[in-house]
Amino acid sequence: MERLKVISGHLLPRGPSEPLRVLRSCGSGSSVPGTGEEVVVVHGRRTAIGKAKRGSFKDTTPDELLSAVMSAVLADVGLPAARLGDVCVGNVLQPGAGALMARVAHFLSGFPETVPVYTVNRQCSSGLQALLNIAGAIRSGSIELGLACGVESMSLRSIGNPGDLSSRLVENDKARDCLVPMGITSENVAERFGVSREKQDAFALSSQLKAAQAQNSGRFDQEIVPVTVSVTDESGRERRLQVRKDEGIRAGTTLDGLSGLRPAFKPDGSTTAGNSSQVSDGAAAVLLGRRSAVEVLGLPVLAVLRGSAVVGVPPDLMGIGPAVAIPAALRQAGLSLDDIDVFEINEAFASQALYCVEKLGLPLEKVNPNGGAIALGHPLGCTGARQVVTLLNELRRRGRRAYGVVSMCIGTGMGAAAVFEFPGPQREEGGRVAGRT
Repeated sequence: MERLKVISGHLLPRGPSEPLRVLRSCGSGSSVPGTGEEVVVVHGRRTAIGKAKRGSFKDTTPDELLSAVMSAVLADVGLPAARLGDVCVGNVLQPGAGALMARVAHFLSGFPETVPVYTVNRQCSSGLQALLNIAGAIRSGSIELGLACGVESMSLRSIGNPGDLSSRLVENDKARDCLVPMGITSENVAERFGVSREKQDAFALSSQLKAAQAQNSGRFDQEIVPVTVSVTDESGRERRLQVRKDEGIRAGTTLDGLSGLRPAFKPDGSTTAGNSSQVSDGAAAVLLGRRSAVEVLGLPVLAVLRGSAVVGVPPDLMGIGPAVAIPAALRQAGLSLDDIDVFEINEAFASQALYCVEKLGLPLEKVNPNGGAIALGHPLGCTGARQVVTLLNELRRRGRRAYGVVSMCIGTGMGAAAVFEFPGPQREEGGRVAGRT
């Protein structure tokens, strides 16, 4: 293996802007580590996920949520903010994709003005897209270290006016389908591919029970940044509290309870409030860097980004996105479905998540082992970054070399996926310990 690393070093391009080529082992398709040019994840944290409109974050602005995770990630590993080459924030609902909000959060975190920041809106994949943007800047040689974030307050901003659109969209089927409500796309998937109400409810129950078990056993504690906020009750009384637990998890969920809920989008439909993702508030941040720069600074290596893909699918069936994006990302990584230990697939709706799982033939025990968005919630711009934090903590808990995938469907008909390798405990030595509370 050492000889392979040396040979790989000779074969890899020296210029930072050239595409990364890696030797692959014939046995597993895994890339030879330690090239120095790899994009690695150093650390990640998230807030708890609050219930929109009625949870503990209902009065908290997104810049405050974002500032909490931005500050925590750098403090955990002892990295000065001035070392960052760029910051990218995923957001969906704030005006201008939250460009002003992100810069305010930047200063609230004590970051210097010399560090730039920008935002990105690829709807439900915005948090993951922020990570892919930072990774791209690292690969191109533009930066050595960057912070990828995602944030959403669905309490303070709701999905509403689609903006200024041409009247000609009614003449184009695909353009018109971009306006199909998300709940109806869920119904379309269920009807088109025969995903029954019973199967959707069973999947939703599993999500709730897995999340409750993860929460009760303390599995989320290391990844969550406690946030102190002010909450105003219905009488106008304000109180301070510290939020450190996800609020959407319903440990007492039963199949009878789920089956008794009315369809939420069509009178004769199968999509309900119980088998759909919850509207939520939250933020997450992930620190990435070029391996050579990370090692010089003595920072830990939590994972290596091995591949990614964003694909397009029919807008009226947007939920099938992960079924197309995951194979595309795995091809880029040189891996197969069988190589993957954990799949974090966003549960926008049970109908679409189940379709993707069954289409790809994934073992259910590998999918969202700590529950998904049906139980945890789906703060739109935050979700992709939150999934990465949860995935990498799960892989680290397993204590051995492992691979994981993050994927989600995207409104207007897309899907995104990214593949990560946890190199094993020995690869984290020599740096500060990531993830301390």
